[in-house]
Amino acid sequence: MNNSITMTLNADELILSALREDISSEDVSTNAVMPYYQEGTVNLIAKQSGIICGLYVFRRVFELLDRNTRVEFYFKDGDRVENKDLIATVTGDIRVLLSGERTALNYLQRMSGIATYTSEVAELFKNSKTKLVDTRKTTPNMRVFEKYAVKVGGGHNHRYNLSDGVLLKDNHIGAAGSISKAVTMAKAYAPFVRKIEVEVENLDMVREAVEAGADIIMLDNMPIDMMKEAILIIDGRAETECSGNVTKENVAALTEIGVDYISSGALTHSAPILDLSLKNLHAI
Repeated sequence: MNNSITMTLNADELILSALREDISSEDVSTNAVMPYYQEGTVNLIAKQSGIICGLYVFRRVFELLDRNTRVEFYFKDGDRVENKDLIATVTGDIRVLLSGERTALNYLQRMSGIATYTSEVAELFKNSKTKLVDTRKTTPNMRVFEKYAVKVGGGHNHRYNLSDGVLLKDNHIGAAGSISKAVTMAKAYAPFVRKIEVEVENLDMVREAVEAGADIIMLDNMPIDMMKEAILIIDGRAETECSGNVTKENVAALTEIGVDYISSGALTHSAPILDLSLKNLHAI
């Protein structure tokens, strides 16, 4: 999402859908007070400190309403902003500035909140070999934005969607009949370039996953002592991932176990927004 081509391919349709959701026929409030074209400008201001993320999306909202809208940024994605910082100025048709305000802020606040929360969790991984990764627990139609925000915050992306990799969870194993059968079937079906990950909940399942030839073994909701024993059983024969109720409050203890990855749905489903505002709109 660092360039306009990627944005156009992946995000324009989603942004337009969000705009249509907010403007089903017309912006009655704006049309009432501004029935004609008038150029104006408005300031994007931080109302709390955090990591800014989604500036291109913010700008794209206004560009899709009017390609002549101009946005000047004083920060870039990944920068830290402080309360009262002037982040950007937006200049163009006042009607566009008013009608696009909420949608643009919704994206920017949400993405900046995720980047900020992720950066706080990622800080706990600084002296660890373990990588912090996200999950598919994203807001519908927001995944491309939310996973980008995780990366900006210093995290890593797990698979993007169901087409992106093989992850055999408890219900897949139940459908196949066993871990061994599920892995065998996955190897026969999936292209050889796809890694096969298996979710396990106890040590017997760990042993079965190793013997079946899983590439990655996900230790799901295990007590720490059990995870330590699981690492010894796996003994480097597969990559390892820890998952289940991972938050910044408990992640420090988990990094000491020595798993390769720790996945956290909280990065996307529990991050609070970063408070931002468009202020001081006036005609020019």
